Amino acid sequence: MYDYLIVGAGLYGATAARQLTDAGKTVLVIDKRNHIAGNVYTEKVEGIHFHKYGAHIFHTNNAEVWNYVQRFAPFNRFTNSPVANYKGELFSLPFNMYTFNKMWGVVTPEEAALKIAEQRKEITNRPQNLEEQAISLVGRDIYEKLIKGYTEKQWGRDCKNLPAFIIKRLPVRLTFDNNYFDALYQGIPVGGYTKMVENMLSGIEVRLGVDFLEHKDEVMAQVRKVIYTGSIDAFYRFSLGTLEYRSVRFENEILDIPNFQGNAAVNYTDRETPWTRIIEHKWFEFGKDENGNDLPKTIISKEYSSEWKSGDEPYYPINDEKNGVLYAKYRVLAEQEKDVVFGGRLGEYKYYDMDQVIAAALQKSREMLKC
Repeated sequence: MYDYLIVGAGLYGATAARQLTDAGKTVLVIDKRNHIAGNVYTEKVEGIHFHKYGAHIFHTNNAEVWNYVQRFAPFNRFTNSPVANYKGELFSLPFNMYTFNKMWGVVTPEEAALKIAEQRKEITNRPQNLEEQAISLVGRDIYEKLIKGYTEKQWGRDCKNLPAFIIKRLPVRLTFDNNYFDALYQGIPVGGYTKMVENMLSGIEVRLGVDFLEHKDEVMAQVRKVIYTGSIDAFYRFSLGTLEYRSVRFENEILDIPNFQGNAAVNYTDRETPWTRIIEHKWFEFGKDENGNDLPKTIISKEYSSEWKSGDEPYYPINDEKNGVLYAKYRVLAEQEKDVVFGGRLGEYKYYDMDQVIAAALQKSREMLKC
């Protein structure tokens, strides 16, 4: 009998498995996919570490988490500086002086601040939806060109029907700083995320291609405690209803050219372009292989946002009021479980950045080891 069964070999599961194993517990990790690392899985294609489930850029202000991940992989110095393409016009992201100069021709921070203040006057009351919130932060011009179309493609809803809180923390900088993340630590693991997770799971038994929910009762009889990182509503066989997600579909191409767009990420912010962004994977590692040689080919991924349906990969929880009420009901059931812990983005129905996933798993592991 194992002390712990961990369902899911992603970052939460791998972190918990490492901590519990190092504390002397017996641990079995299973995953229904045929690979470890969950959605941060990377595989090597044409010498490029290809992010199969979309771009993942590690960033954190948490020194403990940063030091923790570096136990399993060195990180490069990649800085996320995406570009926005609006009908062929290119703008710097996040919104900064480069953006304002291109949008309005302003040169000084004072000029930019005055322009934003002038356009913000359009919203006179407390913002009631995402459109009003965005205009109250950056004005009508930036909203129309760089927010509206992209957001509506991403969420499949009109901005007037989306809650204001989604965009409340929109970064607006009156400096020439186009580092997307305001984080002390940032980078990509050298060798790819899969190699990092493989190191995290070193010496731990992992079984792939095992669907926990198909063998739930049988497997739970072999362990003392379960850490479950799958969808919480699926665990309860959707008995109270189905939680909603947004999903992402990828169209991947290997191109026989060295450079497609000159940047890791380009967002397409007009409504007419069907994809939300194009990722060019080689630029996460500066277009070089492990020996520092230039890579002759490139791989791009066009991302299409879609409503989740059964069989799709759930990516983003839709944390609106309706889904919040349903999740709260499932949470009541979960709190009654003596031998099951729910964790991660799907288990907690919560959008987590990678560092937050690891921090949560570290904290939960400490709590379990105290019991």
